[in-house]
Amino acid sequence: MDKRTAVLAGARTVFARDGYTRASIDVIAAAARVSTRTIYNHFGDKAGLFAAVIETSAAGVAAAQLALIDRYLGTIGDLEEDLVAFGIAWRTPVPDHVEHSALVRQINAEGGHIPAEVIETWQQTGPLAVRRALAARFEAFAADGLLTLEDPLRAALHFSALISGTDPAYRSRTLDEEVAETVRSGVHAFLHGYGENSTA
Repeated sequence: MDKRTAVLAGARTVFARDGYTRASIDVIAAAARVSTRTIYNHFGDKAGLFAAVIETSAAGVAAAQLALIDRYLGTIGDLEEDLVAFGIAWRTPVPDHVEHSALVRQINAEGGHIPAEVIETWQQTGPLAVRRALAARFEAFAADGLLTLEDPLRAALHFSALISGTDPAYRSRTLDEEVAETVRSGVHAFLHGYGENSTA
């Protein structure tokens, strides 16, 4: 592993655990087993390092999610069932993405302390790239008469929101059962609003 890769890996772990504000270059250097000078030489400062970490991490997660869109929504048999299968796969936690999820939680908690351009880069590289790809797929479905929509990006946002909700007061089911039920009901609601016979 080269030094830059080692720094990004160590920094991702530290930022995910400690957040942007509390993370120190000294701790990151120790985690990456490099000198602080190496970090400054490669990334300039902590903001530059965090920007590189979140962009690299977001790009990896986005690539995995774009692959899911291609896998489940590339060829449609039954639109509702295919959307459910995609939604379950999209919402199922991936062990390799645990640190990225922690990074996102840290960003949400510390947004005011993180440079705006860093947050914008993360959004464009990760969530918005996935939303645009999903919107393009929905636009293709509309062209085929499978959906009725005027704003594909808004439809993609609605889909994401509808399949992401959980009931924090209800825990008698397994996580897999809860995800499946939430996704299925979310897809049903989405198609009620955007299905071929809707007036969206």
